[in-house]
Amino acid sequence: QVQLVESGGGLVQAGGSLTLSCAVSGSRFSINTMGWYRQAPGKQRELVATITSGGNPNYADSVKGRFTISRDNAKNTLYLQMNSLKPEDTAVYYCNAQIKYSIGVPLPYWGQGTQVTVSS
Repeated sequence: QVQLVESGGGLVQAGGSLTLSCAVSGSRFSINTMGWYRQAPGKQRELVATITSGGNPNYADSVKGRFTISRDNAKNTLYLQMNSLKPEDTAVYYCNAQIKYSIGVPLPYWGQGTQVTVSS
């Protein structure tokens, strides 16, 4: 059974930094693309950044130049380094992983979310 556990959220002042982590546990699987999504109150969940198994990143325009996504495939862990944070970055951040078992297509798994609050 695959589980995704996020950590690293918290309260930070505008201009500050935070690093989120997402550890994937389980057995007998491989991980394809991983990503971070966020959902602010009253808004739909939106893409923040994704990264392929080969390490190719993709960012939402709103975070380009401020956020960096990375992964450690040996540790099955995903990271999001967030710099120059703005109040509009306030949201619950969710980790996503496309999990591939020996047969079948990759399936999406989600973490429970971690709150990031940026004060002005």
